[in-house]
Amino acid sequence: MKQKKLKAEGPKMKKIKLRWLAAALALFFILYMGGTAISIWQYGKADEKQKADAAIVLGAAAYGERVSPVFEERLNHGIWLYENGYVEKVIVTGGMGKGNEHSDAYAGKKYMIEQGVLEDAILIEEESTVTQENLENAKELMDENSYSTAIIVSDPLHMKRSMLMAKDCGIEAYSSPTPTTRYRTLKSKLPFLAREEFFYIGYKIYRICFLWK
Repeated sequence: MKQKKLKAEGPKMKKIKLRWLAAALALFFILYMGGTAISIWQYGKADEKQKADAAIVLGAAAYGERVSPVFEERLNHGIWLYENGYVEKVIVTGGMGKGNEHSDAYAGKKYMIEQGVLEDAILIEEESTVTQENLENAKELMDENSYSTAIIVSDPLHMKRSMLMAKDCGIEAYSSPTPTTRYRTLKSKLPFLAREEFFYIGYKIYRICFLWK
């Protein structure tokens, strides 16, 4: 009887253990996702701006020769850093958008010149389509011009991932998020945060699989 009872309890105990394991994994997932979201949010509040060789303005959409509102905010901060003596050069990044005759970087440069920035103070890279390429191509421009330090400019919620990528590109970088952003309401910020969390975690997995070999 005792042996039969033990056999009967075996599958039951396995089910209980599996439920506990599933609960533990679910709790870990919730805590990890919540902690990552908080760290992305908090990181975007830090401004490390200091004297550097250049500011790298990360790309955003442009419509023909007109920059999008999001890109405009980033460019405005790059202009502010230039005008206030933090940098002598601004690197504007961004390739060709669908249906456009000019690159996003070209539109960004045009906008900066219209705001009074000297053309010689602006460098552009026109091949990138994503943040990682923005930074990789900007690093090539830095190397060509013997620049060693850069201030990274983007929206606050974009900064944590961008800075991690900048580090992996070999850039000695300082974070300086835009003080104003088009993502002003909680309704607009939460989808952006969710998107950034997805890409940030995805990039961390990519680093483990490919960059750390």
